[in-house]
Amino acid sequence: MILLILIAVTVLISYKGFNDLSFFRKYEFHIGSIHKGEQIRMLSSGFLHVDMTHLVFNMITLWFFAPLVLSYLGNWTFVLIYLGSLIFGNLLTYVFNKTNYSYRAVGASGAVTGVLYSAILLQPDMMLGLFFVIPIPAYLFGILYLLYSIYGMKSQSDNIGHSAHFGGAVGGYVITLIEQPQLLVEHTLMVILLTIPIIVLFIMQRLGKL
Repeated sequence: MILLILIAVTVLISYKGFNDLSFFRKYEFHIGSIHKGEQIRMLSSGFLHVDMTHLVFNMITLWFFAPLVLSYLGNWTFVLIYLGSLIFGNLLTYVFNKTNYSYRAVGASGAVTGVLYSAILLQPDMMLGLFFVIPIPAYLFGILYLLYSIYGMKSQSDNIGHSAHFGGAVGGYVITLIEQPQLLVEHTLMVILLTIPIIVLFIMQRLGKL
């Protein structure tokens, strides 16, 4: 039920944004407005989407992976992971774009990526489809995805919010480990491997490579 409510709320708010530009502009992620004190955008932007394709892709991905997280952790921890990953993704986006006052973004991608990474931590040996075709272990998919996000953040060659994806993944990773510390023992190698891209990102940031 909590998953259906979350999807319904996101669909309704996104649909409102599709048809009401002033509503969309008021609640999107916008660096300049956040600098002026409109921190609500850190949360509200995750319930808006650019178009129907953007919305459907995020909600389908959520539908696939949320049941696993819900079955392991329950409703309230799932909501904590979703909202925490959303905010963490936007915080990282803010950090990397804080001098670009015109930067705008919307979407639940950070939150959804956090749920995906929580699922990977909980069941790292499950198989995922790379490009929906090539079978690949979940933990390897997670590592490659984060490395790709770092590349996207560095190259800035598309309109994808790679920093929100990366931040969301870190949020899901951290919150899941806090809620389930036994995973550090049960899946030690996977936890270490998934940490590597996070360390790479922060080293590159400190060296000014991003």
